[in-house]
Amino acid sequence: MKILRYRAVDGIHYGIEAEGRIERIAGDPFEAVERTGKVDRLADIHLLCPVERPRIFGVAYNYRQHTDEAGKEQPTLPVLFMKPSTAASGNGDAIEYPSDGEIVHYEAELVAIIGKSGRHIGKEQALEHVLGYTCGNDISDRIIQRQESRFGCLLAGKGYDTFAPMGPAIVTDLDPTNLDVILRQNGTVKQSGNTRDLVYPVADIVAYLSRFMTLLPGDVIMTGTPAGVGPIVPGDELEVEIPGIGILGNPVVSAPH
Repeated sequence: MKILRYRAVDGIHYGIEAEGRIERIAGDPFEAVERTGKVDRLADIHLLCPVERPRIFGVAYNYRQHTDEAGKEQPTLPVLFMKPSTAASGNGDAIEYPSDGEIVHYEAELVAIIGKSGRHIGKEQALEHVLGYTCGNDISDRIIQRQESRFGCLLAGKGYDTFAPMGPAIVTDLDPTNLDVILRQNGTVKQSGNTRDLVYPVADIVAYLSRFMTLLPGDVIMTGTPAGVGPIVPGDELEVEIPGIGILGNPVVSAPH
């Protein structure tokens, strides 16, 4: 099932996409998927971030080749950070390049979206708490990130507004252990990985996070990026593609002063 969050002429809705049409559901998909019979055309709507104001959890150094290219030691536990909800944006939305930015990178990622709350979730039950998956791009200001990392923290360099685009849809019933993750910059493939190479797969991350905090419906987990990260500049067009989910496309623009 492919679930979209979108703006239509009469407001913001969730719906199920099929054959170029969207059938609205009542409320949101975290309670129940109740079809309303109301249909919208894709051409008449504007896609939004699949979750409104999510808590965003990130996992750093979760592909060994990316850890190597970053010059870091391989982690012995999930390396976690958070992005503020204001970093979230949707398919087609602009990524704002900071006015004082010097080195800003793309990071294509599989994003898991929690559908059922839980605490102390076992790894065997972890995927039962996931509603579905979408594409994400963990935009990162490396200068700020490196300065923060010297003191053991990581927030501002990952947390600018627009630095967590996600979309285009939440897709359920996927196997997250064998999905290609591809990034194109201006049409050229820059990243090409597969989630089978994750150091900590989705089930492990969900179980680990739930040791420390209650996971809530609508929480999102950016699961890490494969090797090939690189710089962006205003004017770039970025695409993150995960076959079975779709393509998340975002232009890069200069941030307003």
